[in-house]
Amino acid sequence: MLDLSATPEPSIGDTIRRFASRHRVWLVSLAILLVVFVLAPGQALTSSRFVAGALIDTAPFLALSIAVAAYATASGADNLIARVFAGSPLTMIAVVAAFGALSPFCSCGVIPLIAALLSMGVPLSAVMAFWLASPVIDPSMFVLTSGLLGGEFAIAKTLAAIGLGVFGGYVTFALSRAGNLSDPLRPGVGNGGCGASAVRRPGKVAWRFWQEPARRAKFRKEALSSTLFLLKWLTLAFLLESLMLAYVPADWVASALGGEGFAPVLTATLVGVPAYLNGYAALPLVSGLIEQGMAPGAGLAFLVAGGVTSLPAAIAVFALVKRPVFALYIAFALIGSLSSGLLYQAWLS
Repeated sequence: MLDLSATPEPSIGDTIRRFASRHRVWLVSLAILLVVFVLAPGQALTSSRFVAGALIDTAPFLALSIAVAAYATASGADNLIARVFAGSPLTMIAVVAAFGALSPFCSCGVIPLIAALLSMGVPLSAVMAFWLASPVIDPSMFVLTSGLLGGEFAIAKTLAAIGLGVFGGYVTFALSRAGNLSDPLRPGVGNGGCGASAVRRPGKVAWRFWQEPARRAKFRKEALSSTLFLLKWLTLAFLLESLMLAYVPADWVASALGGEGFAPVLTATLVGVPAYLNGYAALPLVSGLIEQGMAPGAGLAFLVAGGVTSLPAAIAVFALVKRPVFALYIAFALIGSLSSGLLYQAWLS
């Protein structure tokens, strides 16, 4: 008798597509290396050595960042988000901006988390402050930024994230008080998703998570996930950096993005959106560009603009909120990143 309830065996094509989707970053790195090997075997060997050496040099910072991310998940520290959105609006905006810049939330959780907060009635001004500050930096990225670009640059990026959140939050608050920006979510968008349950049902934080077997298992799972995530993106980034150092003329970089003044920072801000890869992948790329003559202020503008308004993030925001809110979000990101770059460059000068 034919069993209609049996699950059909996946075809070879389906298996290949699932494998390619799951490992696409690794496959891209391998494809680039194979192309380079065919066209320039010597450069392929040089790039492989460069990637291996860069990963070894970055290993201490990787270990620390992975431990921070795993601890936050296992202990339930992300539940503290529910306590941040309380108090007077003006004070809340500043607190939330700082919290967003320092919070260890994963990028997948930002969009549904924002939907949950808005659907719960949290003011758009506070949500905007968190939304703008959170993608720019987190504890893991701060550690990696310090290792690749120096502690001074990491502090500047953190201050830029907080300043961007405060600026966007206060302007949004003023516009909301004037009667604009009501009901920001698109029709049919509700709460849910990664991170949202922590807002609806905040739980206790188990700082000594290792005393509970379930939390220990969660720590191991998060540590493994973070390790694979960082390794695949940093491998691709270091590979691209090696090719950039080999084939991008230093004179072109210096003339386009180097030097002082307004133009290099503006160019980096505008280029940061389409050219941005990933928050972790962009760090070694910017490090290489600065070594070739890119102005540090332009590098900061590139990282801030790309972190907030990269194409995947912008598409998700566009699908979540109404067009006036989306336009405001883009404007805040561009103005804030440009201002951050100019202020940092002026301070260095």
